[in-house]
Amino acid sequence: MKRHARILLLLLGLLAAACASAGSRGKANALEKAQYAYSAALRWGDIRGAWLQLDPAWRNTHPLGDFDLERYKQVQITSYEVMDSSGGGVDEAVRSVEIGLANRNTMAARTMTYRETWHYDSESKTWWVTSGLPDFWNGQ
Repeated sequence: MKRHARILLLLLGLLAAACASAGSRGKANALEKAQYAYSAALRWGDIRGAWLQLDPAWRNTHPLGDFDLERYKQVQITSYEVMDSSGGGVDEAVRSVEIGLANRNTMAARTMTYRETWHYDSESKTWWVTSGLPDFWNGQ
């Protein structure tokens, strides 16, 4: 009887570990999908689509106006390359991205580095960007 109890406890422990692993794998897959969707929105010039992936609290404190949208229309993303990616914590992630861009009016091309920060909201089961949209104008 004791042997059966030990085997049962061992199996329950393995099952719990497998479930925890599957949960973190699911969260990692969700992050990968969210990051792909965000980078695709930026690459294709879909600023409103990228905007919707920003943390709702961030969006509330940094509204996106018509002027901002018109500014983003002046820029064409020519490349978007992930340079480094790391986990910042249990529900955090960070990516360094090199973005190539061209001004649509002057055709001047340049590159910039953008640091994305991500947070997982366990309530909505969603990864949100917490660093805002890339600032192609260095605050100007």
